[in-house]
Amino acid sequence: MTSALLERMNDYIANYSFMRMPQGLYAPIEYVMSMGGKRIRPLLMLMAYNLYRDDVDTILAPALGIEMYHNYTLLHDDLMDDADRRRGKKTVHKVWNANAAILSGDAMLILAYRLMAQVHPDVLKEIMDLFSQTALEICEGQQLDVEFEQREDVSVSEYIEMIRLKTAVLLATSLKIGALLAGASAEDAEWLYSLGIDTGLAFQLKDDYLDVYGDTALFGKNIGGDILNNKKTYLLLQAYEHADAGQRTELHRLMADSVLVGDEKIAAVTAYYNQLCVKTTCEEKMIEYTRCALDNLHNVNVPEAKKDVLNAFIKKLLNRNV
Repeated sequence: MTSALLERMNDYIANYSFMRMPQGLYAPIEYVMSMGGKRIRPLLMLMAYNLYRDDVDTILAPALGIEMYHNYTLLHDDLMDDADRRRGKKTVHKVWNANAAILSGDAMLILAYRLMAQVHPDVLKEIMDLFSQTALEICEGQQLDVEFEQREDVSVSEYIEMIRLKTAVLLATSLKIGALLAGASAEDAEWLYSLGIDTGLAFQLKDDYLDVYGDTALFGKNIGGDILNNKKTYLLLQAYEHADAGQRTELHRLMADSVLVGDEKIAAVTAYYNQLCVKTTCEEKMIEYTRCALDNLHNVNVPEAKKDVLNAFIKKLLNRNV
């Protein structure tokens, strides 16, 4: 079932036409949207809709809207980070330039709103209010992430709030919009929103975890990138909280060290993670969020058999190795 929904979504994206000029504005958008990806957010919207109704073709436009919005955020994130590659391909600002990344990204945001507005007038205001609130929260999360780079006193709770805003709210909104478009009750829509929040938190913690403890052969890239880039992650912040004064000082020194060879730095920081048992702490937190997510799904008032596809998708997402 999930593969069929993914095929529908990919076909709809492939057939979406940018019949406007100038081509210099739309070529980067087509490039970004052709890169593929897991399409997690539109799939969540379609699966939430499917809990109540079967005619998912009627909501492919807003589903594309959520994917267009997500890719817009990635385009601008790549520019802010000066990233070279995304999904194995050169980023937009490397293929074109920074101006193209800014302007085409802005156009993607406008297109996302246009697509999202293609819903029934009865739910238009509720959907657009939710979408706009989510877009604002994601900006807030991105700003927190930027500010955290300059701070040495970021707490675990602050980090959780940042990833809730930057990552989890879009998953939650995808599910809630799918439910609202299908005519779900307000209570069910909120259960599904909470499901998305817990899933998003577990998803980001899994990313943090895999960057250190993933299998390179499965992960598809070298591990330790977050350590080399001095990024604040759940593992690092837990290490700071569990460390004594001496260990904390040494961890700060290691993370700030720009001379250590990459593998040496990764090994040294990972050794502290192992010593402070943050691997287990992260695993336990992921299990907690996963359990909460599935509890929220259980509370949704539809027959259990209807939930099987979404239940399996959530479990696969959170048990991934890549």
